[in-house]
Amino acid sequence: METYIQTNETHLVSDLCVKTVDTDQNVENVIDKNKKYFECDICGKKFLQKWLVKKHFHSHKKVKPYFCDVCGKGFSQQGHLATHYHVHTGEKPYSCDVCHKNFSDKSHLNVHYRTHTNDKPYSCDVCHKDFSRKDSLNEHYRIHTKEKPYSCDVNIRFF
Repeated sequence: METYIQTNETHLVSDLCVKTVDTDQNVENVIDKNKKYFECDICGKKFLQKWLVKKHFHSHKKVKPYFCDVCGKGFSQQGHLATHYHVHTGEKPYSCDVCHKNFSDKSHLNVHYRTHTNDKPYSCDVCHKDFSRKDSLNEHYRIHTKEKPYSCDVNIRFF
């Protein structure tokens, strides 16, 4: 069974998924979430709740109805636009309870927490090396596939 560590009066941190929750109701939701993942049929990305998969599915569509009025960048979800505005304002509303580093995006904070817990949830299915970030695993995997996705225009070499 998962346990939670009280970090202050209103926040609890899960020792399994390193999620911060603010109410007893949310604690129960996180406990249930750790039992089952819902996967996107298109990209394989996993989510803890079914409705999040449905919301994510729209990101695969080319339609981006939400536009930043500062730079014009388009987004498939209104929440992504709201988070994007932090780029322009410099706002970093999410703070690490351990080291007090600030982040503009909550997902970046969640990934950052892994530096304190040494959590490495992504594992290479070839050599079983573990990684804290999915993009690090994907980059590592190229060692096994010998894929060299980048090229130099000057000497026409791939790396």
